[in-house]
Amino acid sequence: MSAGSGRLRPGDGLRVASAGLRARPLRAALSALGIAIGTAAIVAVLGLSASSQAGLLAEIDRLGTNLLTAEAGQSLSGGSAQLPLEAQVRITHLANVQQVAHTALLKDEKVYRSPLIREGNTGGLQVRAASLNLPSVLRTGIARGSWLNEGTAGEPVAVLGSVTAQRLGIDRVLPDQRIWLGDQWFNVAGILQPSPLQPDLDNSALIGYPTARKYLGYRSVAGGEQRAGPPSLFYVRAAIDHVAAVQSLLARTANPEAPNEVNVSQPSDALTARAVAAGAFDSLFLGLGAVALIVGAVGVANIMIISVLERRSEIGLRRALGATRSQIRTQFLAESILLAVLGGVVGVLAGAAATVVYASSKNWTVVIPVAAWSGGIVSAVLIGAFAGLMPAVRASRMPPTVALRTG
Repeated sequence: MSAGSGRLRPGDGLRVASAGLRARPLRAALSALGIAIGTAAIVAVLGLSASSQAGLLAEIDRLGTNLLTAEAGQSLSGGSAQLPLEAQVRITHLANVQQVAHTALLKDEKVYRSPLIREGNTGGLQVRAASLNLPSVLRTGIARGSWLNEGTAGEPVAVLGSVTAQRLGIDRVLPDQRIWLGDQWFNVAGILQPSPLQPDLDNSALIGYPTARKYLGYRSVAGGEQRAGPPSLFYVRAAIDHVAAVQSLLARTANPEAPNEVNVSQPSDALTARAVAAGAFDSLFLGLGAVALIVGAVGVANIMIISVLERRSEIGLRRALGATRSQIRTQFLAESILLAVLGGVVGVLAGAAATVVYASSKNWTVVIPVAAWSGGIVSAVLIGAFAGLMPAVRASRMPPTVALRTG
């Protein structure tokens, strides 16, 4: 103890505070548990939010931010517009366009597991004609089987999106695997992996344009010649430094006569917005963590008040031996802060461990923001100081004679 200052040295104060907690380990542990739970919840929520955001942004980077779509919108009369058959050639010749793929939604066609399924039970599944380079442009992998080729694109053969395969109860590709499409059987060639940039493909059965023309009557006349089509949605990969320029010209290029009937978008923008907005859904869990911290603070205050009442004889004896009010107040305040800090440290470690385990199981990059763990420790210190202030002041104001007599 420093005689001149009348204050406990930091080391002495820490030993005195820890001795008070060690004397009642079970009660101290239960009080610290509330702080630990609240801190762990906050650290885990912030860590998982940051990790999921990092994982989603990494997925966007892998898929590329240079993908644009040009889709047939509505005509001036309010009906469905139609893209010209020449749109593909025009878009391909547009400067800084690297790749072009397309699909056509066959609105009147449905896909079923068998002809015994009622027509109304479509499950929200769609049928689309697709160009052969679609997976490479969208960077979508094949989960099972294979994609369409020059031969199968003209035969009753289909490739299923991931959701379509699941709803049809197909999890593998067998030689005799078939689905009912367009009032006839189609063989299943493959199953696609999920497509984050174009989730509509997940709900689709994809066939070749020659197949759509030959078996489903999807055709148009251009120059006196019948051709399959037209496409209703184009996927355009642009040079990464010229995405904005291509985007500004895409509608006029696809349909010069009615560019207002073409909807142009950048699918990665939606995923980026989702990544940014992901934290908005964590407010509820952060609120629950804050409630747990408040409950922990109440527990700390409770144990400190009880500790003051139970240790009146100790307080009286120390006061009789010359301890000042400031020293008594510092002792109990240090106990409260130490108790909260122990709970905060355990909570930070538990929240970080939960983040690592869950993020690793999802193959996300583990990110624990500095604000999460540092905020947890700081919150614990503030809670300990706030919760222990009143009991510490009460202990310091206790007269030595009263404390010794009631102890």
